[in-house]
Formats: sequence, structure tokens, C-alpha cells
Amino acid sequence: MKTKQEVLPLDFEKPLIALSKQINELEEKSLQNSEKKTITDLKSQYEKVKGQIYKNLTPIERVKIARHPQRPYTLDFIQGISPTWFELHGDRTGKDDAAIVGGLIEIDGQTVMAIGTQKGRNLKENQKTNFGMPSPEGYRKALRLFQHAEKFNFPIVTFIDTPGAYPGLEAEAHNQSQAIAMNLRELSGLTVPVVAIITGEGGSGGALALGVANRVIMLENSVYSVISAEGCAAILWRTKDKAAEAASALKITAPDLLELGVIDEIIPEVEGGAHYNHKETCKNVLSVIKKHLNELNELQPEELKADRQEKFRRLGVFTSV
Repeated sequence: MKTKQEVLPLDFEKPLIALSKQINELEEKSLQNSEKKTITDLKSQYEKVKGQIYKNLTPIERVKIARHPQRPYTLDFIQGISPTWFELHGDRTGKDDAAIVGGLIEIDGQTVMAIGTQKGRNLKENQKTNFGMPSPEGYRKALRLFQHAEKFNFPIVTFIDTPGAYPGLEAEAHNQSQAIAMNLRELSGLTVPVVAIITGEGGSGGALALGVANRVIMLENSVYSVISAEGCAAILWRTKDKAAEAASALKITAPDLLELGVIDEIIPEVEGGAHYNHKETCKNVLSVIKKHLNELNELQPEELKADRQEKFRRLGVFTSV
């Protein structure tokens, strides 16, 4: 039983791989009626196991899906949703950080500024993109594009998939925290529509620097958190072996965050995760972007700014004693 595309299996998918191998081996033989019945039984068992696995994913299993190396990244989404792509480079003061890409796309005839974090598919690409961890120059590039969109009245769509901002010495020397803070301030004051989509990992301030939006949306198996599950486990339990417990406690999955009011909508993924079908995932993402842009385009500039600021003021649950 072949999957929709050849993908690298995750550890919790191994029972499916074993069943699929058995089915394929039997189907390649010249079979008797009794063996055909065995195949039918195995296929039935395969569907049952698949349903049990994917309908009952734990938070740490969703983390693993969110990090899958074949998951669609920003440039995959841009190519999948827009007939045009005009990339804009550099922050005009330092360098062109490949961990953040941005430029102009077209959605229903409207020019949109698309900005997102970018990971690599191989070692060379990951070295170029720093494994999706932007430097201050990357965030300043995004800042320049925010301002460009504001000047020309372009809606903004951001795609977020990063473990977090790069924490190295050079990044700190170049004022990483200030670069992120400037993005938070600029995004909160924009008078154009802003839609943010968490497509994989949404890690800490590195994600929030692209995430102050009128609408914050998550793919079904993405995660959004102030710290990674492993980082939280290392702090609380002094071991990364408690990452599963940390992931559950942090409430980092899309259903949890929708219930808490942190996000506005969940985009469904194909069974198993977005990496099984990029085309279908892009189709779902485009549909949701269109819906929210159409709603936000009805608001006046000052209403858009007020809507965004009020959204973030409402976050959190408080109890008076």
C-alpha cells in the first residue's frame, strides 16, 4: 500500500510502515484466494491503525510532524498559491539573510507582500538559511518590507516556521533583541491588513516578530510556543527526556491555542501531515488567506490598526482575588 508520496516515516508511524510492507510483498506475488483474503484483512488493519494514530496524536507527536524535513516551507507555499513571485532582497544596512524571504505575490489580482522564515532541505541549504533561525539582518529585512507594504498599501501575509531567532554571539552583537522589538512595534502600528500563518514551528520571539497580525492562523499540525518542548524540559526537569510532558503542559498545539483565543483558525492538513501532499495543503492555505483578506479589506486603515492592537490586548486569562 503506497503512500501519497515517498516520505520519511516518523517513529510513531512505524507500525504503518510494517503493515504497508507486508501488503506490498503479498500483492507482488501470484496469489491464491486465501492469500487475497489475508491482503484484505491487512488493508483493513492498516486503515484501523492509521485512524488510531492520526486521530489521537499527542502534542509531542504534533511537534515531530511540525518539524518534518519534507514539510512545505515558505517558498513552497508562495509557489503553490501565487502565479507570480517577485523577491525583494536585503535590509539595506547589512546583508541578505536567507532565513527570511520576502517579496510580492498576487492573490485574486491583488498585490500582496509575502514574508516568511525559510528552512533548507539539505545541509548546504540549511547552512545558507541557518536552519530557519533568522539573524537581526533578517528581521530588519522583514521590517523594510513591512514599511514598503505600508507605503504602497499592500496587504501582508507572513509564513512562520522557525525554532526561534538565532541566539549566537554575532546575532547578539548585532542587537537581535532590538531587531525583534522593532518588528513588534512596526507590525502593531500598520494600517494595512496582516495575516500570519504558523506553518510548522512557531518558536518564541523569533516567530512573534512576524506574528503580530489581525488574523493568526495555524496549520493543523503546527506548534506555537514561547520555548521548545525540549528547552522547557531541560529547565524544569533537567533532562530532555521529559519533552513529551513539557509539550502537553505548554499547550502548544493548534486546538489548544484556538481554545485559548491565541489564534483565529486552524487549517486542516491531509492525513499524516502536510508533507504528504504539498499541493492540497497550499490549496487549503490559499482558501483561508482569501477569506481573511476579503474580510479585512472591508476595514478602514485606522480600524485595521485598532483591530490588531485589541486582538493582542485580549490575550490571556486573568483572575481578580
